Amino acid sequence: MQIDILTLFPQVFPTFISSGILQRAIDRELITVNITNIRDYTHDKHHTVDDSPYGGGAGMVLKPEPIFEAVEAIKPDPADRHKVGEFPVILLTPQGRLFSQQIAQELSVYKHLVLICGHYEGVDERVRQHLATDEISIGDYVLIGGELAAMVVVEAVARLIPGVLGSAASPIDDSHANGLLEYPQYTRPQSYRDWDVPEVLLSGNHGEIARWRREQAIIRTWKRRPDLLDKANLNPAEKQFIKRLETEQAEPT
Repeated sequence: MQIDILTLFPQVFPTFISSGILQRAIDRELITVNITNIRDYTHDKHHTVDDSPYGGGAGMVLKPEPIFEAVEAIKPDPADRHKVGEFPVILLTPQGRLFSQQIAQELSVYKHLVLICGHYEGVDERVRQHLATDEISIGDYVLIGGELAAMVVVEAVARLIPGVLGSAASPIDDSHANGLLEYPQYTRPQSYRDWDVPEVLLSGNHGEIARWRREQAIIRTWKRRPDLLDKANLNPAEKQFIKRLETEQAEPT
């Protein structure tokens, strides 16, 4: 996958890209991450990328010209037959659809992504209307710029690309991957400060372990994020299990 990030602050990305799993994925040519400075596509000596909004108002707005030209200059991955304009061009903005594991999975099938980091009061509306094919927000809050949001999207998407993680099974049981939060995890030592690893995990019975993990994932989701259960893929027995949990909670102690 080729990922192009358009930003006013390219200096914030090198450490992020050159660390851990991402760097290994780049070294193995599973992903390519290119950073483009939007200022490189201005045409005045001051490299002006913003201006005051028409109609008045606080702050400055990113101009359309350098953003359009930066995207149009991007070359697709040679292995990708898509032409510029036919791959996702994503504007990172608080007004976008809320990023999720499902959206990360949706994006991971593309050969090429372009991420535009918003800044200041936002971008000229013509970028939204005629250039961006998608808008994504990483939460209901406002950041100084879209750089952190770009890092979140890149990491969430990259780890879903086959071969990036050490095991193909690693993303399968992640929180949100199947609509539930992930089950509890344990490792050595078997006993620590009199807190023991659950016996079922030491049993070697993979069927029982799988059932325990599924049950624990449901319990954890029910306690922490019950809103997720409405969309989770649950069988009739699991739905009855949740009803029992609700009944037990409602009973006086």
